Amino acid sequence: MDAAVDPDAMLMLAYARGDLAAFEALYARHRGMLYRFLLRSVRDPHRTDELFQETWSRVISARERYLPQAKFSTWLLQIAHNLMIDSARRQRPMVCGDEADAALARVATPEQEQPDHALSEFERRRGLQRAIEQLPDEQRTAVLLRLEQELSLEEIAAVTGAGRETVKSRLRYAMTRLREVLSE
Repeated sequence: MDAAVDPDAMLMLAYARGDLAAFEALYARHRGMLYRFLLRSVRDPHRTDELFQETWSRVISARERYLPQAKFSTWLLQIAHNLMIDSARRQRPMVCGDEADAALARVATPEQEQPDHALSEFERRRGLQRAIEQLPDEQRTAVLLRLEQELSLEEIAAVTGAGRETVKSRLRYAMTRLREVLSE
């Protein structure tokens, strides 16, 4: 990727040369997107905060080695994704029987029927968010990168380290599952 094509890459290169205002501009541009991606992916505000800070720490540490081989946002999301994977490996949740039973009861309890009026936009979005949260991790990440970050298959592959066809399959399975859940 040519740095002249990506203004964020130009900012990162300026930051590598010591321009702190360039870093502040990058942070201002990408903090909201990055935080939303992490929060929607890990669904734990405390872990999100930790991963958010660690991602920016990695950006700061890598400034002198940074090469604009992909869009800055793709590179940033790749760092965050790798940190999420590492964190998940370290923190495999151990659920006791009572917690598992309570979680299953919440899932098994049908929500009250909606009256015949049309769902509001908020309710539709919330339904989609719930459906996305039910997806397996790899599918959820691919869907969030596609829908919220509007990344191409190639960019998602670069962020996740998966092949293009794998990303395509994950998205296909995820969209099929989302259609099933939302039609229920």
